Amino acid sequence: MDESQPLLRNITPERHQQAYTNPLPDEDGGADIAETIIVDFDPLGDPDNPLEWPTPFKWTVVSMLAFMAFTVTMTCMSVVPLASRIVDDLTPPNTPSSSTKSASVLLVTIWELGEAAGPLFIAPLSEQLGRYPTMNGANLLFVAATVLAATSATIPRLVLARMLTGLAVASNVLGPAIVGDIFPQEHRGAALSLVYLAPLLGGAMGPLISSAVAQAWGWRAVVWMTVGLASGCEVLFLTYFRETYKVAILRRRAARLALLAGGGDDKGGASGDARQKRFKTAFDEAERGEARGEEEGLWAVGKLRDAVLRPGLVLCGSGVLVALTVFSAVVFTYFYIMSTTLSDILQDIYGLTPVATGFCFMSFSAGSFIGVVICNRTLDRIYIRMTNTHKGVGKPEFRLPLAIIGAFTLPLTVGAYGWVAELRLPLVFLLLSVSCMGTTLMLGMLPVTAYVVDAFGLYSASAMTSVIVTRCLMSTFLPLATPALVDAFGYGWGFMAFTGLGLLLAPIPVLMLRYGAHWRRSSKYTREA
Repeated sequence: MDESQPLLRNITPERHQQAYTNPLPDEDGGADIAETIIVDFDPLGDPDNPLEWPTPFKWTVVSMLAFMAFTVTMTCMSVVPLASRIVDDLTPPNTPSSSTKSASVLLVTIWELGEAAGPLFIAPLSEQLGRYPTMNGANLLFVAATVLAATSATIPRLVLARMLTGLAVASNVLGPAIVGDIFPQEHRGAALSLVYLAPLLGGAMGPLISSAVAQAWGWRAVVWMTVGLASGCEVLFLTYFRETYKVAILRRRAARLALLAGGGDDKGGASGDARQKRFKTAFDEAERGEARGEEEGLWAVGKLRDAVLRPGLVLCGSGVLVALTVFSAVVFTYFYIMSTTLSDILQDIYGLTPVATGFCFMSFSAGSFIGVVICNRTLDRIYIRMTNTHKGVGKPEFRLPLAIIGAFTLPLTVGAYGWVAELRLPLVFLLLSVSCMGTTLMLGMLPVTAYVVDAFGLYSASAMTSVIVTRCLMSTFLPLATPALVDAFGYGWGFMAFTGLGLLLAPIPVLMLRYGAHWRRSSKYTREA
């Protein structure tokens, strides 16, 4: 939609008719008796425009998004230090130890399988139904799935519940979009920082809190605690949250105007006027030729189908994206490889209590925070400096130098983590390796994200969805190999296998920096970037 169009606020049909009168052609190409009246916001001030909402209310919405993001990440991470204990509690006697180890890993990683599917449906649904029903529907499913986890009596049921909770995570998908709905571009930074900071806090505090609660009252009390947090979030969303998506707001306004016009509806129903009136948004008018009458339902289903399939089409249509997606997926998987082994190492080798174990997980969050700060302070500076050295011509590849550093150092920290555990070196070395893993993982991931956004332009959302989905699938299944490798080779040589995989993929950002600009021309999705 052209943002230079006049924006209308008053819902009187007369004012809209004066501003927008556009006869619709009939099937024979002649003039129909119906006229289209375009509905939009008023440029002089419109209380329904999310960009013009009071600032305190906007920050209330941001706070709710941050609270939900904190709760979601805490729910995910709270099970990590307790996975082995939960599996022992729910597993029948005489079950082989290899099976219980695999089950404890799957209990943690299955969340990512749900998160792989969630974005494919949540984002398109929010664009068709609006943010309010999509967010609240997903939150209610999240609460129900968490209740199912709290009442599970078997491992398969608990794994299913964990997958459903990952599927229902809407805050990670819709949080940045909602911030974009209510803040102009130049004022989004602080709000997005809060939304992105909340998951880091949840990831840091989740294992610590869950370990303390589980030690006092058992693991089910931890899950019920997250049910309470998620329910409190949903009560806030049902009570205070308002629709922020411009298209959904204007469509409701168009429906009200149709009723005020005397019963005319969006299909050209009769009104008290000699001419029928169709009240539409500019978005609907642009898509009018795609669906009319009774075919609109099938058209809506087709749009949802196309939105779900589009990330796969973009991925298959770009070799650059395939390479970076595989690289990014393996980089992210190291987090779950660490998460599913650290608890056993701390308790079995170093003899720590559950509470101390949960506290040690904060070392990864501290390292991740350092990595985020490094990227925030240097990513743009590196880009500007390289642009200046190339006669002022910027390229997406200039985002990748930090990714090169992360690509080569992250596998080394993973190997160091395994050998520290194998040689039973002092605990401080283990925590240092975990912290370095968090820092180097951020260096490997964040620049790739910036590169994808820059390189794919209009297709960046679909490209990022393909990256996220592949990352989640890899994080679900690759860590399942960890117990077998550790049993066969020990922590040292077992983790060297993951080090070798990382070093094998490490040249990818180097090759992209050198040849990416040329390779991108072979794809229609990046040709103009």
